Amino acid sequence: MQGDSTISEQDAAHERWMRLALEQADLAAAAGEVPVGAVLVKDGELLASGFNCPITSCDATAHAEIVALRSAAGKVANYRLPGTTLYVTIEPCTMCVGALMHARVGQLVFGAREPRAGAVSSQQQLTEQEFFNHRLSFVEGILAAECGERLQSFFRERRNRNGS
Repeated sequence: MQGDSTISEQDAAHERWMRLALEQADLAAAAGEVPVGAVLVKDGELLASGFNCPITSCDATAHAEIVALRSAAGKVANYRLPGTTLYVTIEPCTMCVGALMHARVGQLVFGAREPRAGAVSSQQQLTEQEFFNHRLSFVEGILAAECGERLQSFFRERRNRNGS
């Protein structure tokens, strides 16, 4: 039964970190941004966090994942972040998967799939491509319903506000 205990401990840790990513997503929504949040963890400690802010920062690359990677790289004075795990509420896009690969992030954990532009499971499977010289493992579906609802609620409110 030791294996069952380890699995549940890991699930609990994934949920704990994903809840922090959801808090970041809420910060994005409060700023009028698409509610996506991310946290980067190393050795069980929070290294960095970020939320979507391309509108307020006038930066198309300011996705939650990129913001967290930039913050972490600044803290450790290195763009490479081996041994880290990135938690993000929504499946990353092509740009973000590329950044995770270049940063040498060890593991990706995401909540809900992104059926239109997801580059891990939904539209592309970039983490499985042979041309990358880094391998990124991933876990999906952690608090998926909550993560997906954040996005759905945000866009539902936006449509209602705009009368669509």
